[in-house]
Amino acid sequence: MILDGNRRWAKANPTADGDISTSRGHRAGAGKIVALLDWCEEVNVKVVTLWLLSNDNLKRPASELNPLLEIIGDTVEELGHRGRWEVRPMGSLELLPEDLRNKLTSVAEKSRGIEGVIVNVAIGYGGRKEIVDAVKNVITESAKSGKSAEEIAEALSVEDISKNLYTAGQPDPELVIRTSGEQRLGGFLLWQSAHSEFYFCEAYWPDFRKVDFLRALRAYSVRERRFGS
Repeated sequence: MILDGNRRWAKANPTADGDISTSRGHRAGAGKIVALLDWCEEVNVKVVTLWLLSNDNLKRPASELNPLLEIIGDTVEELGHRGRWEVRPMGSLELLPEDLRNKLTSVAEKSRGIEGVIVNVAIGYGGRKEIVDAVKNVITESAKSGKSAEEIAEALSVEDISKNLYTAGQPDPELVIRTSGEQRLGGFLLWQSAHSEFYFCEAYWPDFRKVDFLRALRAYSVRERRFGS
């Protein structure tokens, strides 16, 4: 899920006193996540990946970024407090403020092994950076065994990279949904989505409804998946 359109939603839906703040849009979007996970449970979805913050978002002005990071921290803690899902943070977590990293680590540890939907929360995430990190890990581990650069390059495989992605051990996504009408991945799960189906919904994320979710699943169900063939 690419949860897009929070800022545009806020501008399109001002409060009575004219509040169109970005943070209000992000809080409205955060409030939709539990409902989405409820819907996923109802239809037996096993793994959900939520893109909450991209690497590029980390370059935003502090006046916009800091409230967003606070909202993300509160949202992940709320998911953890519910005790229903295993929450797995993923992304360039080393770039996040220490207090947010600590929150993410705590929720991940406390929720580990919970039966139910696995919820990946992509924070400070970029698909290109993920692939670079995976290749670096392969090279580093291979070099420890004394292999030369030529040997490492010769042996490098698709499986090696897949085993070093943030989502290692999980199935690749069957369906990628993006809200807000934008029809692009923007760097989301570039490696994993090679054979995914895509669904683009016009609704801004805070306006995304159960009927929109079910329409996405119905559209997916009638497609013939070719897996690159």
